[in-house]
Amino acid sequence: MKKLKLLTDIEESYTELRYKTSWPTKGQLIKSAIIVMIASIIIAAIIWCMDQVVDNVMHLIYSLGK
Repeated sequence: MKKLKLLTDIEESYTELRYKTSWPTKGQLIKSAIIVMIASIIIAAIIWCMDQVVDNVMHLIYSLGK
C-alpha cells in the first residue's frame, strides 16, 4: 500500500532533524542568547533616544506656535 505523501514528508523531516542537523552546544546557545539580548537592549536604547529627540523637537515647534 502506498504511503500518504504527508506521512512520507513527516518521516523525512524527522530523519533530517535527527541525523543530519547539527545542533548548537549549550555554551554556543548561551553565547548567542546573550548577543541577542545585548543587541536588543542597544537597539531599544537607540529607538528611545530617537523618540526623545523627536518629542523634544515637537514640543519646541508647538511652543513656538503659541
